[in-house]
Amino acid sequence: MKIVVINGTEIKGCTYQIKETFLSVLRDGNEIIEYYLPKDLPHFCIGCKTCFFKDENLCPHASYTIPIWNAILKADLLIFAAPVYALRVPAQMKALLDHFCCHWMVHRPDKDMFTKRAVILTNSIGAPNNSAQKDIATSLNWMGISDVFRLGFGLMEGVVWNDLSDKRRDKIKCKTVNFARKYVTHKPGRKGLKVRIFFLICKMIHKGLLKKEKSPSADNQHWINNGWL
Repeated sequence: MKIVVINGTEIKGCTYQIKETFLSVLRDGNEIIEYYLPKDLPHFCIGCKTCFFKDENLCPHASYTIPIWNAILKADLLIFAAPVYALRVPAQMKALLDHFCCHWMVHRPDKDMFTKRAVILTNSIGAPNNSAQKDIATSLNWMGISDVFRLGFGLMEGVVWNDLSDKRRDKIKCKTVNFARKYVTHKPGRKGLKVRIFFLICKMIHKGLLKKEKSPSADNQHWINNGWL
């Protein structure tokens, strides 16, 4: 099984420990590639819309984004690990997701995304993790991934891993290991109802736009090439 990990921080703190605990169950026999933000994508999307109107390969940050996207396409399991900042994902994680909006179903989805599984790992000092996890899950759903599961922790006792009590660390590790065991066996994801509805709505939108275009846009040409229009 091929696994791609997107780390939302370069700091090897609580997020890193939770992610490493998760991966400890999956390291044997699997190919794991990790990216650390912002090191592996040090730029925010500048809103030039080149990816939408022309090609994502022409993005001014393509030297960073294309290798990550190609790795994602080859992966069976995607892991997004990030701390919660101000109830949301870190800016560097959002920057990555912004760069990949051209692959949403309303634009140019990749059929390989429909069979992937994804895991979101988050932690906060005690605030809810839901909003931060939703930031990532929403993007993944619109890229075509139905099988997205989340695991979040309120650290409660502090923000430094070694400052947490042994009891608290053990509880986090135990829950993470049990969660990871669900992914030991490779099982392709399936296109769920929500993603199917998104896809059908987008198909109707593209059909309508195509009737008004003198020549197909980059998005509509992609849909035509895939036999969806």
